[in-house]
Amino acid sequence: MSKSSTSISKNTKKAPAAGHFKPGTLKRLLSYMGAYRGRMVLVVLFILIGAATTASMSLFVGILIDQYIVPLLGSANPDLSGLLRMILMMASVFLIGTASALFYNWLMVTIEQGALKKIRDDMFDHMQKLPIKYFDTHSHGDLMSRYTNDTDALRQAISQSFPQMLSSGFTTAVALISMLFLSVNLTVVVLVFAVVLLCAVKMIVGRGSSYFMRQQQAIGEVNGYIEEMIHGQKVIKVFCHEEKVLEDFEQKNNGLFQTASEASRYGNLTMPVVINMGYVLYALLAVLGGAAGIIGIPNITLTGTQPLTIGVIASFLTLSRAFVNPIGQISMQINMIILALSGASRIFELLDETEETDQGYVTLVNVKEENGQMVECTEHNHTWAWRHPHSDGTVTYTPLQGDIRFHDVDFGYNEDHIVLHDITLYAEPGQKVAFVGATGAGKTTITNLINRFYDIADGKIRYDGININKIKKSDLRRSLGIVLQDVNLFTGTVMENLRYGKLDATDEECINAAKRANAHEFIQMLPKGYDTVLEGDGSGLSQGQRQLISIARAAVADPPVMILDEATSSIDTRTEEIVQRGMDALMEGRTVFVIAHRLSTVQNSDVIMVLDHGRIIERGNHEELVSQKGTYYQLATGGLELE
Repeated sequence: MSKSSTSISKNTKKAPAAGHFKPGTLKRLLSYMGAYRGRMVLVVLFILIGAATTASMSLFVGILIDQYIVPLLGSANPDLSGLLRMILMMASVFLIGTASALFYNWLMVTIEQGALKKIRDDMFDHMQKLPIKYFDTHSHGDLMSRYTNDTDALRQAISQSFPQMLSSGFTTAVALISMLFLSVNLTVVVLVFAVVLLCAVKMIVGRGSSYFMRQQQAIGEVNGYIEEMIHGQKVIKVFCHEEKVLEDFEQKNNGLFQTASEASRYGNLTMPVVINMGYVLYALLAVLGGAAGIIGIPNITLTGTQPLTIGVIASFLTLSRAFVNPIGQISMQINMIILALSGASRIFELLDETEETDQGYVTLVNVKEENGQMVECTEHNHTWAWRHPHSDGTVTYTPLQGDIRFHDVDFGYNEDHIVLHDITLYAEPGQKVAFVGATGAGKTTITNLINRFYDIADGKIRYDGININKIKKSDLRRSLGIVLQDVNLFTGTVMENLRYGKLDATDEECINAAKRANAHEFIQMLPKGYDTVLEGDGSGLSQGQRQLISIARAAVADPPVMILDEATSSIDTRTEEIVQRGMDALMEGRTVFVIAHRLSTVQNSDVIMVLDHGRIIERGNHEELVSQKGTYYQLATGGLELE
């Protein structure tokens, strides 16, 4: 939608400062997973089973060596039955661990996709309730990035990072307890080493977290720029602006490259550090454990003092790996969770945007006359009334006539910049009111106020004598039909696009509306007529054909008031004649507001208002304004041109 009064820059709202998320982000994210509590309990159970099997496998190694392998070394006729039973038992435990991992990953798919579906549903539902101002001031590409990149970061966190961290935490805890049962002495060595390891990991993760957050913001900015450039490809090529666009894109893309590279660098550094330090710990434990066993240093355990055998040392070494490696896994997943929380923070920023408020209570209903009184009915008989509920429980009906009046209206898109000053006007039922003026004079802004896309700063706007603030916005907008200069068609058949303004319209109603709008003939010439599928905003049609479909769509809705916002300014004169005939048929019997640069389209208006810098400087019909020999006269005679 263009704004004649001012241009609003698309400023992307900044993400939270590095190192900080929107308060309550993690709690809100977990609440989306709360709908699957039963499955989550099973996931935790299977993860516990997996952690237990990992630790038990390490303990089995010691038992296998001390009780089944060492006794057989000096035997002339070894009995392998016990060894085979132990191996089978270990294989069974291994299968249980594998099965538990399979089950919890299978369950996490449902939890992950279900939570993301709910998040996307909430985002889209909330987006429909946001005011037009939000979309005028935010990059559409950055908004799309919240549906794609940010939700994808959440997908990885929910399906991989959260369960992996939980599994690693349980595995570490079980391994620690198991090590204490084997050797408190060596466990102290492991814990001291773990403190050093955690300090190193904390430093790496702390440095990398800010880059992961900046990465999500940079992705949104790049997507926003790409979306804007795709939309403006024709303009870019017409003005040979490719090199400048490429230069700007490379600058933004380089910023993304820098932040993503740093994020990946720190993210990929964590695991090698942990693994190599784990090797150092493994070698250190082997040396210390072997020396202690040879020297005969008492081996303290939770159950008392026990010998430090080869099997105990082998089990401890295996458990040390099971203790250290999960620390690396947790640190790796922390980066992914930071990335996900950054995305979630951006998503919740959107969800927390203030919805469009509506205190209106007057509604638009169909009525019929019975015994001299208006009675509400369900059938669409093209007779409308405003329904007023009163505090005493009674209801009154005011016939919808299309009488719209402005009284001393002031308005500004920003509080410190007023663009409409003391606007007073009226449009009686059936009148055609035209607005003429240079770009930025305030023409489109006036129609935006009629729709309540924006609310006025001062003054009153009345519709059939009712303050429009008292009318529910959905009912107010249902009474208004709009044909814009920039036509928006949607992927679907021609018939579906015509029915967009009235979903329960019959095929016959749509065809009749197309005939009134002079669109029927060209629609019939399309490959499948009304069943022809339009794609890419109807790019296969001419501008005039797209405009005729837009007019026919408004005719299907059959509103009592029409707003035509420069509907013919982007088409040629010959096509304009066809479109104008369609609009004339649409305007018959309706209150109409027309915005036009071409004076030929407004000369037959009942009232023409000339605007300049947000003020009405002249008003009257064509003959009256010409006779005044003011601004309109200069426009009509070519002495002055609209810019």
